[in-house]
Parts: sequence; C-alpha cells; structure tokens
Amino acid sequence: MIPSINSSGSRTIGLLAYLYGPGKHEEHTDPHLVASFDGMSPDPGRHPNATLTDLQQLLDQPVMALAKHARPAKHVWHTSVRADPGDRVLSDEEWAGIARRIVAATGIDPGDGQPGCRWAAVRHADDHIHIVATLVTEDGHRPDDYRSGARAQAEARLIEKELGLHQVAPGDGTAAKRPTSAERHKAERQGRERTAREELRESVRRAVAGARSDEEFFDRLASAGLLIRKRVAPSGDLLGYKVALPDDLNKDGEPVFYPGARLAPDLSLPRIRERWSGDAQGVSAAQRDDAIRTRPGSPAAARRGTASAVWQAVLVVEHGEDGVAAAHIAAAGEVLDALAKTSAAHTRRELHDAATAFERASRSHVRAARGHDRALRQAARDLVQGGPALGRGEDGATTAMAIDMLFFLITAAAHWHARKGHAQQAEAASRAAEQLRTAYQAASAQPIAVLYQRGRRLSRPVLQQQRALLREALPELADQILAEPGWYALAATIAEAEAVGHDPAALLSDVAARRELGTADSVSDVLVWRIRGTADLPADASRLPETSTAGKGSAPRATAARPSAPGRRRSREETPRQTR
Repeated sequence: MIPSINSSGSRTIGLLAYLYGPGKHEEHTDPHLVASFDGMSPDPGRHPNATLTDLQQLLDQPVMALAKHARPAKHVWHTSVRADPGDRVLSDEEWAGIARRIVAATGIDPGDGQPGCRWAAVRHADDHIHIVATLVTEDGHRPDDYRSGARAQAEARLIEKELGLHQVAPGDGTAAKRPTSAERHKAERQGRERTAREELRESVRRAVAGARSDEEFFDRLASAGLLIRKRVAPSGDLLGYKVALPDDLNKDGEPVFYPGARLAPDLSLPRIRERWSGDAQGVSAAQRDDAIRTRPGSPAAARRGTASAVWQAVLVVEHGEDGVAAAHIAAAGEVLDALAKTSAAHTRRELHDAATAFERASRSHVRAARGHDRALRQAARDLVQGGPALGRGEDGATTAMAIDMLFFLITAAAHWHARKGHAQQAEAASRAAEQLRTAYQAASAQPIAVLYQRGRRLSRPVLQQQRALLREALPELADQILAEPGWYALAATIAEAEAVGHDPAALLSDVAARRELGTADSVSDVLVWRIRGTADLPADASRLPETSTAGKGSAPRATAARPSAPGRRRSREETPRQTR
C-alpha cells in the first residue's frame, strides 16, 4: 500500500472537480465519498442535491474564517493511497478506516480531542482513494503535519499487516521517482509497455555502464536515439542534461524532456561524473588512454573477464568497508545493464529483468567510494565494446560462466543490504538473483549438456578414480555431487584440466575452498565454472578433442587448452569464496 503526499495546492474546488470528474482518460468510475472529518459531509457523487461547491465550502470554512492576510497561500493537502496490484479489492468501509488512520497518523486530524483539519476521502477506482484536506484546524491553527509522508508510510506498513495485504518494504528516500498516473495512462494510450520515464531511465543507465567521459556518455545517448538538451553555464561549463524520447510529445507536439535527476537520484550529471572521476584515481594518463583504446577480442573474452572481475568483487562486498562495498554494488548494476544490452535472445528477457530489478539495489545512503570499483566498470565497458554475443559456442558458454558468478555477487549484495537494514534494496537484489537463476539455466543448458556427454564417455577406471578424488577433496559434499546430473560435466572438466597439466587434486581443493558450497543448487555446476576459469579452459567444450580415458599417470592424448601455471593455487585473499 503506497500513500503519496502531493504538494500543497490553492484551489479546493479544482481538486474536487478532478476527483469527481471522469479523469483524463475516462478512468474514474463511480466517484463517491467513503469517509470525511465529520461523517456527514455532502457527497456530490451519491446525493443528487449535493454539489462540488457545497463540499468545497464546507472544507474551506476554517480557512475562510481567518483574516485574509492570515490565510495560507496554499491550503489544500492531498494524498492518494493505492493498494498493491495483487491485493484483494477492499470495501468502502475498509477504505474509510484506512483514510481515518492516515489523517490521524499524518497530523491532519489527530483525534483524541485534538483540533483537526477538515478532510474528505474520495474513491473513484477499485484500488485507491484520494484524501483532500484544508490546512487550517478548527481552532484556526496550522496542523502538525511535519514529515507527513514518512508518517503515512509507517502507518501503511501497519495497515498492510492488519488487513493481510501485500507488505511493502520500507524505503529510505533513495528510490527512483515512480511514474505518475498521467504518465501511465499516456503509455497505455500510446501502446507502450512502460512509461517514457521508465524507458529513459533504462536507456540512460545503459549509456552510463562503463562510460569514461561526458563525450562518451552523450554519444551513447545519441546512439540510443534519445533527444538531448544540455544545460551550460555562461562560462561554458556543462552543468546538467535532459533527455526525451522522440515520439513522446506533449499537447503542443513538443518532446517531453526529463532531467537525469528526475529519472533516478544517481543519474544526475554530477553523480554520473563521480564514476569516471573514480576510474581516473591513481591511473596515469597513458594508462587511461591505453584502456580506452583497448577492446576485448570478442564477446566471449569480455564475458570471461567479467566473470573474473565479479569473482573478485564478492569478497569485497562481504568483507570490505561500507563505502567500498557500496561502490562495487553500484558497479554490479552497470555490469548487469551491459550484459543485458549485449545478451543473446534466449537470455535477454531474464537478464533485462534482473538489471531492472537490481536498479533499486544499486543505491542507498551509504556513499559509494568510487575508484575501488574500476575492475567492474572496466568489465561493463568491455561487454559493451565487445558487442552482442551469440547464444552458442564460446559466447554462450562464457555467458553462463558470467551469469553464474553474477548470481553470487548479487546474492552477496542482498545480504549486505539486509545487514544494513535496507529493506527495499535487499528485496530488489533478491528478485534480481532469482532472475539470474533463470537466465543461468537457459545459458548453461547447452554447454553443460556437452560436458555431461563427454563425462559419460569417460572410462570406468577414470570415473572411479575421480570419484575417489572427489571424496578425498570434498568428503562432506561428495555424495550430493555424485547424485547430481552435473557430476559428469564436472568429471569431464577435471579430466580436461589434468590433460593440460594441472594437478586435479590441488585444483579441486583450491576452487572448493574459496567459499562454502552447501547452499548451491548444483554444486557440480559451480565447480565446473570455477575450474574452467581457474585452469583457463575454454568454456565451450563442444569443439575440443576428447581427453584421454586412461588412468592417472598416463600421458594425455590431446591438449585441450594452453595451460596456466600447473597446479597453481590462488590464495583466498586473491579470489573470494563463493556460495549459491
């Protein structure tokens, strides 16, 4: 349930005319009062002899009783209270009770013998009411409505519990502005799935992902087809910007522009600039120029690099200082945006939904210490510059690898927010993780199936040897892993690593020790991607020659990939442990 306190107005009759009217798009049905300050106010919607003027004069009476110079310039208080789309339809009596509680909680009509303002609650739709009040109490004073918005939200949380409604997580003022009802109706009329504000917010987020300068940012906005207006100081310095969709026009046929700060708090130009100013900290001009010129060799290379950067970030979010963790969480949003922008068709929807959900989790009152997140921002940049990925081969397999790592980073972000009491952000990150879980299943199906078939073709002695190895390295999880379908994919991966010179026991112990595995949906899948990343094995095994099926000690028949340092074990400080 969302109460929205609107800015004060000066014309009671104008607001009543809107509430009792048909609405801008004929969306108002059966407008009528459900409650009022005295329970006896005239209802122009139900009483044939009552007029809007009758109700207006009754509400304005305490205002008009004051001397003209003492009347507040803006005396009309207005709030809407909207139920969640999944809630049941509430009765008029229930909405009446909600209205009384909201005006009491906000100080408009506190009750208990205290003087209150005059108010009326109008219902013209199943899912919400409007409360209009005049801001002069019966004894001629201003009501104590300080922080009425926060007080209304707190009361709404109690109402939700008592009425068994959807419980909204409490916010902290860092959420992006919601589309107005007028914007939603306009989108419906234009046949859009989302409002212009929401489309612009996503486009700007994607333009920011990995960008390193004003010029690059605005070039990306232009490439996305947005109209741009820049705010320039007399000195020539750029102060801000506005964006618009070319086909989103006002009544005069002109584009409707939105400043970045009205799209989201972190999309104002000063806040965006913090990202690339942080990138430049501690980096020489030559290094910066080299990084800007460098492009990943392929979408697959960008995804493998992303998996590595994300892997390192998990430990930072779990154990780093708050500002550093906040920077990594914000940068994780850029990585998600970049991955969604460049994803193949079979994962595009889920990655888009994950990025959209995580947008709320990328901001909090903990100020991000920019600069520490360079690796993640570079990963986002590489994804964008690497271009769209195919849904098969190395592109598809490395996408699964990157999504697998991102799942754990986003889950770590959810836990971090939960520890800080950031309820909305924790909920948003959890929703994003679920979307990533679905995207992973789509991305990993083909590469894991290839590895599964390779594992099934291993000889019985090799499989017996690897089972023994698994029981020695992971005695507590061995039975679970051996019962998973992914066990054969893991067996094939261990065989490939051994074929290129790695010590399989050391490698398995290393990747398993980095983080607990007991909460993973598929422990074998997690180990597959950890081993393939650590051993520098191709993510897609479909074109590799079969590894030897001989027992331990036999020379490999073919080289599957160029080896990294054989048997090298990274320390826990280098690479975070992982959970799912």
